[in-house]
Amino acid sequence: MKIGYPCINWRLKCKGGKTFRLKSYSQERLIDTVENNLDCLLLILRFNVLHNILFFRITSDLIPFASHPVCTFNWQKHFSAKFKQIGAFIKKHDIRISMHPDQFTLINSLDAAIFRRSEKELLYHARVLDGMKLDTCAKIQIHVGGVYGNKEKSTERFVDRYRKLNPAIKRRLVIENDDTCYNVEDCLSIHNKAGIPVLFDVFHHSINKIDLPLKDIFKKVAKTWGKRDGLPMVDYSSQLKGGKPGEHAQHIDMRDFKKFIKSVKGFDFDIMLEIKDKEKSALKAIKVKKE
Repeated sequence: MKIGYPCINWRLKCKGGKTFRLKSYSQERLIDTVENNLDCLLLILRFNVLHNILFFRITSDLIPFASHPVCTFNWQKHFSAKFKQIGAFIKKHDIRISMHPDQFTLINSLDAAIFRRSEKELLYHARVLDGMKLDTCAKIQIHVGGVYGNKEKSTERFVDRYRKLNPAIKRRLVIENDDTCYNVEDCLSIHNKAGIPVLFDVFHHSINKIDLPLKDIFKKVAKTWGKRDGLPMVDYSSQLKGGKPGEHAQHIDMRDFKKFIKSVKGFDFDIMLEIKDKEKSALKAIKVKKE
């Protein structure tokens, strides 16, 4: 089991997701910003390796406006050496990598224009991982999307569009259960139709449950991951005390985390901590793993 956190390291001064406003776009500014982001990413990865944190989610803001029409710059070619350097470091230290486009990436949207933008955004993410020469264990995770008044048709639309996606996207894409529309049973149903792996989100499941023991769910989810996909990925968080329902915790709840780990003993998976204090909680969780 590898344990990780997403996008930002609060202990380091650098920020690997710097961006700027569209009206300020220029090729020079893009290059400067991406150079900062890639340098910071490497610093974060070095920190993580030093502390045995071997799972990391790369920010979607790594290349600002990469999927926007304003960006005609060939960033893949310009930064190819830096991408290969980062990828070599990742492979050398056996780090698991993922990416997670924002909630506006909707394959099953009723609006064809939104789908086309989403497809471009997914292709950008795939090109980042391909540029690092990472194998297909490096994944891009998304939610299924909206219900749009008809869950059955929205599911069918997702499956139909998924099948037509660029192979560079399909070989990395996984879906996760969400807290409102598509529970883990819905995601497993989509897997049965399209073969897409299912990433289990523990916190979302606590809000949008199915009536099945956790171990049985893990058995079903694990079977959706093939050899080329690597170990199943799991997202973990808990409810922020005093926060609105569904709001992620600021700090890891060690009692809850230990209870979760005990409940799925015997399963092997990599776990992403979607907790606001990032590396601080990851360091605590790693101690639990050693116990």
